[in-house]
Amino acid sequence: MPHTKRLTTGIQDDIEPKRDWAKRAFDLLFATIGLVLLSPFFLLGSLLAKLQSKGPVFYKAKRVGRGEIIFEMYKFRTMVVNADTLGGSLTTYRDQRITPMGRFLRWTKLDELPNLINVIKGEMSLIGPRPEAPDYVKYYTQTQKRVLQVKPGMTGPSQLANRNEEAKLKGRLDAEHYYITELMPKKLALDLHYIATQSIAADVGWLLKTFWVVIFAPHRSK
Repeated sequence: MPHTKRLTTGIQDDIEPKRDWAKRAFDLLFATIGLVLLSPFFLLGSLLAKLQSKGPVFYKAKRVGRGEIIFEMYKFRTMVVNADTLGGSLTTYRDQRITPMGRFLRWTKLDELPNLINVIKGEMSLIGPRPEAPDYVKYYTQTQKRVLQVKPGMTGPSQLANRNEEAKLKGRLDAEHYYITELMPKKLALDLHYIATQSIAADVGWLLKTFWVVIFAPHRSK
């Protein structure tokens, strides 16, 4: 039985996907190719996640998907076991819960490779709005809730613009308040613009830009 449930945010069920069949074909094609070509890195990420400390290889983060469905997003574990009980939902700058190997996985973005499993399962797209935790979705306005009409993405405008999110939270006395009132609305504005202008051609562009950023500028701030 899948680990999903519906989050009551007021989103109606009459969701009309835009070019849904083409986007699904795009996701399946490139996610499958990605798993094959990146399998050595997938194995490396699995090994590092297992060696860092006792615990599972994967971390299953609860996220809100299309149509208010809560799903488990797969990532390589980068923190100590039971990290959720040792701190808040946000990962702050130099978070003490992150292991040394976990920092490497995050810096290289290898920790996000298991998202491809979610794409193949149909819970995520390669390109789309940033998947958010239920604790923060409850703060969405009615306009912002429009991002829940499409599948969240592995990458996209808001993910690339905020790839240095931990650094943006550095020094904030109340990081969670800053995230909810300042950072999250800016992310959602980017996601809403993406939804209004999305196309397969644009998705190809975002995919290529993601490869460029990950390979040539993994540590640069925007």
